[in-house]
Amino acid sequence: MMRTTDFRSRFLVLALLVFAICAVLFYQAPLRHLSHTPQFGQQQGGTSGAVLTGHAIAPKLGNATAKAELGRAAWKVLHTTFARFPEKPTGEEKEALRSYVHLFQRLYPCGECAEHFGQILAKYPPQVSSRTAAAMWGCMIHNKVNKRLGKPDFDCKDIGDAYDCGCAEDEKPKPSAA
Repeated sequence: MMRTTDFRSRFLVLALLVFAICAVLFYQAPLRHLSHTPQFGQQQGGTSGAVLTGHAIAPKLGNATAKAELGRAAWKVLHTTFARFPEKPTGEEKEALRSYVHLFQRLYPCGECAEHFGQILAKYPPQVSSRTAAAMWGCMIHNKVNKRLGKPDFDCKDIGDAYDCGCAEDEKPKPSAA
């Protein structure tokens, strides 16, 4: 029998994944035609700076238990995303991850947390040159948040073990017998 907290944690992870996919899809389709207009200042790679760097959208989240569960689920999603990022990404893939991190921050369900994360992003922009760079950057910013919360630092050399998604490397499809 699944405990309620296990269900909530799994639900939050699933909700964050759906949220992330929707955020990326939202960015890819509706805003592409607006990127040439003057009111949308261009940021690296043609992404709208106004959409990516505006204020946090959600209100403050007052429930400490919900905030802690959401935080753990969010870090799991982010670290797993970084671990699955290509080692040699294309320019478009780099921009997708950069945009994703900024949209994740703006739309994060805890407004207070999102504002603090935005301050970190302003000082330490996402590193998207490779899987390793993204994973190490993710660990470094996680430690910045931990420091602010009075939690101990995590040894970044163990980041792959701590956030193993259980995802086996994708197997190459076998040729069909004709």
